[in-house]
Amino acid sequence: MDIRLDGRSAMVTGGSKGLGLAIATRYAASGANVAILARSPEALERARATIGEKGRGRVVAIPCDVSKADEIERAYATAVRELGKVDIVVNNAGTSQRGNFEEITDAVWQADLDLKLFAAIRLTRLAWPDMKARGVGRVINVLNTGAKAPQGTTAPTSVTRAAGMALTKVLSQEGAPHNILVNALLVGLIMSDQWVRRYEAGPKDGSLEDFARGMAKDIPLGRIGTAEEFANIACFLASDQASYITGTAINVDGGRSPVV
Repeated sequence: MDIRLDGRSAMVTGGSKGLGLAIATRYAASGANVAILARSPEALERARATIGEKGRGRVVAIPCDVSKADEIERAYATAVRELGKVDIVVNNAGTSQRGNFEEITDAVWQADLDLKLFAAIRLTRLAWPDMKARGVGRVINVLNTGAKAPQGTTAPTSVTRAAGMALTKVLSQEGAPHNILVNALLVGLIMSDQWVRRYEAGPKDGSLEDFARGMAKDIPLGRIGTAEEFANIACFLASDQASYITGTAINVDGGRSPVV
C-alpha cells in the first residue's frame, strides 16, 4: 500500500528525536509539509536537516516548550503562517516519569499533566475550529501501554496517559460529524534515544543489541520494535486509507500488553 499525504500539513510535538522524529520523517517522505516542535533549537535544526534529506514537503522547526500555554499558541500561529494550515496534529511530547506513589509531589504531578495531557488539550483545541470548518482533520495522541495496563510505581505517567486515552475517545465522538478522526498509539518497547541512554548509563555487560534482546524477553514477537515501524502506523492513521478508524487506542508493543 502506497500511503500518501500530499497536500497535508502536520504538527508533531517532541519532533526533534525518537518517535517524533521518525513520524515527522515518514510524513515528509509521504509528501506532507511538517512542523516539528521541541525545546532545543539545536536539536530541531539537526532534525530538520535529517527530515529534509528524505522528504519532499516543507519542514519547519519551531522551538516550543509545550508545557507552557503561551508557547503552544505562538507555535501554532507560526505553523499556520508557514504552512498555511494544520491538517494533522501528533501529540507526542512526553517523558516516562515514574516512582513510588507516596514520594511523588504535587509539583511532579502537575509537571507531568502539563507536559502530556494539557499540552495535547491546548494544541488540539487550537487546531480544532479550522479542522471543523474545513471538514477534515487527524489527531494522533502518542501514549503508552500503561494507559490500559498500569503497574505499580508507574505513576504519574500511567495515570496521565490513561487520561490521554479518555481524551482521545471524547474527541473522537465530537470530531466524527466533522470528519476529524482521533486515535491513540500506545507505545510498548520501541528502541529510541531513551533506551540508548539507559544502556550507556548502566553497566556494560554486553552490546546494545544484547541489551535490547534482554529487554525483549517478555515480548511475544521476541524483539523490540523500531521507531520506523511505529511511524508507519502513525502515517497510516493520518492518511485517507484510515478514513473509517477513529476512537481507537492501538497497542504498538509486539503483543506484550495483557490488555488488547
